[in-house]
Amino acid sequence: MSDQLIRAISKDGSIKASAVSTRGLTERARQIHRTLPVATAALGRLLAGASMMGSALKEDGASLTLQIKGGGPLGTLLAVSDNQGNVRGTVDNPAVELPLRPDGKLDVGSAVGNQGTLTVIRDLNMKEPYVGSVGLLWGEIAEDLALYFVESEQVPTACGLGVLVDRDQSVLAAGGYLIQMLPGANEDAADQLEASIRAAGAVTELLRRDQDPEVLLRQVMAGIPIDILEKNPIEYRCDCSRARMERALISLGREELRSMIDEQGGAELTCRFCDNVQRFTREDLEGLLESLG
Repeated sequence: MSDQLIRAISKDGSIKASAVSTRGLTERARQIHRTLPVATAALGRLLAGASMMGSALKEDGASLTLQIKGGGPLGTLLAVSDNQGNVRGTVDNPAVELPLRPDGKLDVGSAVGNQGTLTVIRDLNMKEPYVGSVGLLWGEIAEDLALYFVESEQVPTACGLGVLVDRDQSVLAAGGYLIQMLPGANEDAADQLEASIRAAGAVTELLRRDQDPEVLLRQVMAGIPIDILEKNPIEYRCDCSRARMERALISLGREELRSMIDEQGGAELTCRFCDNVQRFTREDLEGLLESLG
């Protein structure tokens, strides 16, 4: 099935939730960045989290960025979502290899590290974006996102993220859920939710059985009646273009452009988020230089 995002609310209005299936977009990220399994898992988790958080933005053209600098061998991880849940992302060191954990699972926590920060940037097309950050405690990403909501926004939150990598290193399943208690929710509802999440088990095992995000959410919220508000397709989407790259070259200034023309006779720019490569000839660069007046 294609990647999807759903948004839901409990029938009593005390809990809001979202869930995503992201196998396709995570595999696309793997192919673009040539990630090895532990980097695939880490970046895939961050992409799923960013997709759910970004889809909560109401403003057209708004975007959400998640940045993790955890001090681990993967370096900085970055994921950007639009307000529809479409995402793109990068990881500094995609070729990191680490031994499996004692339980046989990928050691995402050690690869990401827990000696840094998780930063959330919401760009709502205003003068300044909203920026918040928390210190990492785990590096497993889902738990750190939940901590961000509790510490920065005082919203009790449960988050589960998972990426299942096949033997050939391709992505077998990916996705997750984000569930939040709304103001006025009683403790019984929170206790029931906690029990149902615990009973549902690991996200990867749920996704292995069925990658429909609605099925995932209903299993995680078993016993809690919910209404599905929307269900939309999502994808790995980059908004880069030749025009954007031209503006980036122009921003270098007259001297740098002239030096590029004299020393290299052209330029080749590659988007950091996707595999778009744009080549600029000497004539192209001289045209940009002329546009500076």
